[in-house]
Amino acid sequence: MRYKNKKIYFFNIFCFFFLLFFQVESYAAERKEGIDQFPTNYQPYLLELQQKHPNWEFIALYTNLDWKYVIDQENQFGKNLVPKSYSDAWKNTNPGEYNVEVDAGWVDCSRKAIEYTMDPRNFLNEVRIFQFEGLSYQEKTNQIAGIEKILYGTEFYQKIVEYVDSTGNSIVMKERYSDLIGKAGKQSLVSSYHLASRIKQEVGPFLSHSSISGKVEGFEGLYNFYNIGATSSSEPMGAIKNGLRYARDGNGASQATKDKYLIPWNNKEKAITGGGIFIGSSYIHLGQDTIYLQKFHVNSNSGGELFWHQYMTNVLAPYSESKSIYNGYLNTGMLDDSLSFIIPVYQNMPEIPVQSPNIKEEDFIEDNTKVYADVSTTLNIRTGPSTSYESLTTINRDVIMTRIAKGKQSGELWDRVLLPNGMIGYAFQNYLKEVPDQQIEEIKLSIDHAQIEKGKSQKIKVEILPAEAKDQEIVYTSSDPKIVTVDQSGNLFGVKSGKATITVKAKANQVSDQIEVQVYTPVTDLQIDIENLMLPIGESFLLKPIVVPEDADNQRVFYRSEDEKIAKVDETGKITTIKEGNTKIIIQTEEKKIEKEVQIVVVTPLGDDEIRFDASLKIEQNQISGWDEKKMTVEEIMEKIHTNYRIEIYDSNGKKIEGTEKAGTGSTIKIIDENEMIKMEYQIILYGDVNGDGKINSIDLLVLQRHILEIQKLQGVFWKAGNINKNGKNPSSLDLLIIQRHILEIKRIEQ
Repeated sequence: MRYKNKKIYFFNIFCFFFLLFFQVESYAAERKEGIDQFPTNYQPYLLELQQKHPNWEFIALYTNLDWKYVIDQENQFGKNLVPKSYSDAWKNTNPGEYNVEVDAGWVDCSRKAIEYTMDPRNFLNEVRIFQFEGLSYQEKTNQIAGIEKILYGTEFYQKIVEYVDSTGNSIVMKERYSDLIGKAGKQSLVSSYHLASRIKQEVGPFLSHSSISGKVEGFEGLYNFYNIGATSSSEPMGAIKNGLRYARDGNGASQATKDKYLIPWNNKEKAITGGGIFIGSSYIHLGQDTIYLQKFHVNSNSGGELFWHQYMTNVLAPYSESKSIYNGYLNTGMLDDSLSFIIPVYQNMPEIPVQSPNIKEEDFIEDNTKVYADVSTTLNIRTGPSTSYESLTTINRDVIMTRIAKGKQSGELWDRVLLPNGMIGYAFQNYLKEVPDQQIEEIKLSIDHAQIEKGKSQKIKVEILPAEAKDQEIVYTSSDPKIVTVDQSGNLFGVKSGKATITVKAKANQVSDQIEVQVYTPVTDLQIDIENLMLPIGESFLLKPIVVPEDADNQRVFYRSEDEKIAKVDETGKITTIKEGNTKIIIQTEEKKIEKEVQIVVVTPLGDDEIRFDASLKIEQNQISGWDEKKMTVEEIMEKIHTNYRIEIYDSNGKKIEGTEKAGTGSTIKIIDENEMIKMEYQIILYGDVNGDGKINSIDLLVLQRHILEIQKLQGVFWKAGNINKNGKNPSSLDLLIIQRHILEIKRIEQ
């Protein structure tokens, strides 16, 4: 995970602030397995998780520490930080300490922030619970495929390991990064998924990160994948260099310690494995075997001093890292495997979970109203008052809950609700309805026209019986919103052709009625990819007009030739030339009689000995593609055409171009004999060049975008050049993406 200020965010044991040491009297933590061993206000959240994931196990870590005492010890200046850009609710605002940068861009956090992030009940949902995952190595859940999934999106993904040694030599290993991480987990007895996530967060996503480049001056050939020892300093790249000093000599550690951690870390395998051993022996095997316990030192196998041995200073580190771990399991399909979660319990905790500093109590007023979910399917209950918060559970409209606080926020309104099982969460206020006194008994629907034109609206007529029903609120739904949508005023809107069923249902008691609606898509235009065609006698060409929109119900078109003695056309659009001359082919839609013309010039065919084209070019009647975008000058084009006739080239505006001037889409190549007669004309197509300047750049993006938005449509050969994926359809956002990838040199357009 990368951070906005691009600073190293986590620090090791040597970074800790030894402001105060506290000896815990009569400290003796105890672990108890099973949901029934947790306090009752933990249990509903855990039962919800167990219902989704039956193989998950939950272990209560009774710390025997008083909640206020724990918060007092963590609420020491500099021990827990947040970005300076955060709101004051997250920051320590004491005089003399407010906005003082403990590290560049990082300031001391508020007591409320510590209370929120340390209260485990806030994170007992499917995503954030992974900060409590046990981090000891387990063979069955530490697979290479899973490590690769975690590394996906970084330069470590499926990458063979290369590094530079202290003499500057480049070494290429046989193993991938995932192989080294897998071996490191097994040797250190630390979850390899945890090591992969930690590497991704500390130095990912780029292999060029200074901590692992091996190229920092004075520290050549040294690597530190976990930023161990990377304490801050005022020296440029101070934290990086301190971490590399540790990689070199362990900051003066004994030889036994250096041997244990494989120091010096002068190759990547030693750095990944040795760092894993450090994390394991320094944290996980000491009782700090979850991300949460590494951040908040509230447990120790030795029962000694607490609150100082903390791997990171970012107060939200367990929160953010938990999502990365969750995504790793989700992407590997291992989310339902056997997993253990070790969750702390404190004495004298608040009755309800501490709210996030982002949640302002002044945005709520106390309430005690019975409500139900005003939805036709289910409603998400979230951990906070926004869709950006994770879902705790979903409920249907049959569940009666208590609204314990009614939202009065600006913008979207969210209420705090208490579910029957004891869970407390947030629901969107618009979806909550007080339990009604009166019920609707019948709903009758009618509509003036059961067929709606695409893009048009119509309103459903609704009759509610009995008319005196007190609560007449109803819900409108469409069986297929991709065909027809309906708003909560009963206004229908035709999206595309097809049939859909509109259901109108009473919010309070599910009484409903239905009506079927058909959407019809009319023809609005006709597109052709060629407007001028020169064909030799006896040749054929198949016209491929596109009826617009492409989903119009009536796709039928008719063809006719103005002079069938010169060229005829059949009902499929196939043109066959008869003799020299000029004529037109008329294409007409059956619906609305929209017409387009193709100008036909029939000429005597040129023999193979009269004209020959470079093998790289693709000739389709009188259209030529296969050009190299970088070689589009008149001189370069003429080199690909071999003939004794004179060649002249004109741009798409009819202006003659010569020498180093560029040709592009729509440019015409004229083959002229000694009598100044045009023997043949060819039209250039450069796919992606939709403005005809012989280049593929941001101007083409703009022109194609205007076509897609129907501001200014492409015509003829320019329309064809915009159909870059050559599927014969109207140019779309997919073609726009292909041009973008070409410009960025991700993948060049195939001509």
